[in-house]
Amino acid sequence: MITITVMLGMIMAIIDATIVNVALDNISGTLGASVDDAAWIVTGYILASVITMPLNGWLTAYFGRKTFYAASIALFTVSSFLCGTATSIWQLVFYRVLQGFGGGTLQPTAQAILFETFPPAKRGNAMAIFGLGAMVGPALGPLLGGWIVDNATWPLIFFINIPIGITAFLMTMAFIPSPHYIARPKGGIDWLGLGLMTAGLASLQYVLERGQHDDWWSSSTITLLAVVSAVTLSAFIFKTLRDEHPLVDLRAFRFKNFTLGNVLTVILGFGLFGTSLIMPLFFQASLGMTAYDTGVVLLPGAIATAISMLVVGRLYNRVDSRILITFGTLMFALSCWMLGGLNQYSGYWDVYWPRVIQGFGLGFIFVPLTTLMLASIPKPELSSATGVSLLLRQVGGSFGIAILTTLLARETAVAWSALAGGVTQTHGQSVGTLTELVAQSSVVIAYDYLFRLCAIIFVISIPLIFFMSPPRVRSSEGGLPAMALD
Repeated sequence: MITITVMLGMIMAIIDATIVNVALDNISGTLGASVDDAAWIVTGYILASVITMPLNGWLTAYFGRKTFYAASIALFTVSSFLCGTATSIWQLVFYRVLQGFGGGTLQPTAQAILFETFPPAKRGNAMAIFGLGAMVGPALGPLLGGWIVDNATWPLIFFINIPIGITAFLMTMAFIPSPHYIARPKGGIDWLGLGLMTAGLASLQYVLERGQHDDWWSSSTITLLAVVSAVTLSAFIFKTLRDEHPLVDLRAFRFKNFTLGNVLTVILGFGLFGTSLIMPLFFQASLGMTAYDTGVVLLPGAIATAISMLVVGRLYNRVDSRILITFGTLMFALSCWMLGGLNQYSGYWDVYWPRVIQGFGLGFIFVPLTTLMLASIPKPELSSATGVSLLLRQVGGSFGIAILTTLLARETAVAWSALAGGVTQTHGQSVGTLTELVAQSSVVIAYDYLFRLCAIIFVISIPLIFFMSPPRVRSSEGGLPAMALD
């Protein structure tokens, strides 16, 4: 019942983070807003969630596990209702920020609860269950959102959270415990630390989200916020390491596997989040698919991920985790390389197998990596560790998206220049037709370049996996604390 409870809250938040993306055009048209203004519906949610993620440990300790998780679900559910009733774009953005404050804590809290609830020998299964929501949810979001946009009205993408949220809230009050080993933090609220962290993370996320749109360093706003982010985050980390009772507990980084696991998380998040962005764009811009069609094409990968997570949950106690992670990384790299061979004439089956391979490999990355990096963390520190880890994955993904969108624009221009220079007008073809063909080919070349760049990054990251310490051999039967690492 604990597992079902936390999965309800987590999947609700994860799907909602992606379901909105396919409805932005519809929302902006209904509310009379520009596309740039509508983009803040997504940006506002992300800014709020990245601020609350690292505070997860402190907030859990201050309010208690049950109270805090129930309050997060309540805030997310109420703000979902408000989002559906919004009558202007900025009213909707404000409600999305509130929703982000609630949603940003649901995933790390769910991960900590699952890891604590399952005995050591069963934690591979626990992370497989968690991964079903964490990885399959983003794939289901665009599919569900596309169907709602095509067949109903956009407020429904928010209203569907209400019955799920109410159920999750009631189940939280009934089944989620407040562990005795989570002590209330001493020293009160560190307002200076909170201010430094908020300013730093919000500025960094804004730079990564809007940098390409505002032409990076040619924008004074981007330059200023980049400086603010560097200064405030440096000051926050320095202050945190010196404080006796810090707002964000960074002690988990004393464990080698946690540190190396987070480095891998950032690198892999670059490719994972980056490809999650460029795949739908490529399918719609180059292959002419609708939002719903894109969701249908992405679905086989989500199903493959669900299957692989169940498989790896069984294998985790029998095979070295590092071998499982390496296998998954190679499969993901292979899928990206295959996607790099697509063109504007590719169809469903050309995309199907790369997506299945990618989805299957994802389960072999996520489950063993998450379990291995958290295995040595003491229970009282798990809430902080999961919050920091998920924040770093989000930041890595934001870096990936920012870099790949910048490279997309650059490589499209390079390809256009190369192709246009070799085009000569032939009989029966107008200048407009030739221009359209060159533009379409340029975009395809740029996307193929990005897919294969992601494949190379995944392969390069493999040696880092083997710097992590392997877990000792564990029995799949008991609850002995045999997860200790060398």
